[in-house]
Amino acid sequence: GNTTYYSSPKQIGALTDWVVISNGQSHCLATKTNGTLWAWGFNASGGLGLGDTVNRSSPTQIGALTNWSTVTAGYFGGLAVKTDGTLWSWGKNNQGQLGLADTADRSSPVQVGALTNWLKTAAGYLHSIAIKTDGTLWAWGANNFGQLGLGNTTNRSSPNQVGALTNWLNIACGYYFTIATKTDGTIWSWGNGSNGQLGLGGTSNVSSPSQIGSLTNWLDVSCGAYFSMAIKTDGTLWSWGFNDQGQLGLGNKTNYQSPKQVGALTNWSIVANGSSASYSIKTDGTLWSWGLNNVGQLGLGNITYYSSPKQVGSLTGWTSLSKSSGTGLFKVAIART
Repeated sequence: GNTTYYSSPKQIGALTDWVVISNGQSHCLATKTNGTLWAWGFNASGGLGLGDTVNRSSPTQIGALTNWSTVTAGYFGGLAVKTDGTLWSWGKNNQGQLGLADTADRSSPVQVGALTNWLKTAAGYLHSIAIKTDGTLWAWGANNFGQLGLGNTTNRSSPNQVGALTNWLNIACGYYFTIATKTDGTIWSWGNGSNGQLGLGGTSNVSSPSQIGSLTNWLDVSCGAYFSMAIKTDGTLWSWGFNDQGQLGLGNKTNYQSPKQVGALTNWSIVANGSSASYSIKTDGTLWSWGLNNVGQLGLGNITYYSSPKQVGSLTGWTSLSKSSGTGLFKVAIART
């Protein structure tokens, strides 16, 4: 309800029915248990989906529908899937990132095609990635670094299938790159590799999915602006890429071109990133953060940077972290008490 900065977690209202949350550069999108869709924050290019470009400082419902399933905030827009499997998009569209076969901005949700088998989405700076219920992978938007995974650097304004495989499981996007896991536990990357964020042992760009190592126990993935993090099935946490603010959590500011384990703990459950900050929830429900903290985005009550994980408060009821495009200077999380 205001524009005051906060360096410790503050509850948004008093409701207890929030389910899915995602933050972009300066806005947030969320769904509730009743299937409604909500937005707040900066509203350039209609990124809130409210039919205008007016900023909101409190959650505002998008339309009146109650069949929204999941939502992803892009840099200045959003992607959402309904319970009927349809895909919808809105906001900034200068590179075709809305998937609507043009480059015109939209300030309200518009359906992407007519298919009803969309499952999950991810958004980068100017590109979008999605998985269908059949396990196929699709991409559209900016492709200057090969971040669409289509084997070239041509932009697409409509969804294009990435290869022919049907075993894609989880997806995450950084500024100009994409990370994904398959049902066989392997992890893959493509796009801009300038800071080692692809985890392939170098800094070259890659325009087709390339496997990171040969392990088959990767589970959850997340991306910051130019770095990546992942959790394995054994509960260990791993990071790689740009590390100028200590966002890799390795106790230093050294860049790494291959995955490095963060500490020795085996109880990490969920990982998420901002532009240059990292967040994770452990199996005990505690919340941890590290990296850039210039506006208090780590939630630690200060603006001190940290290069190793630090616990946010003492609560043990954290259940969900915003999965975003790795661009925001803030973080939203859900706690169940």
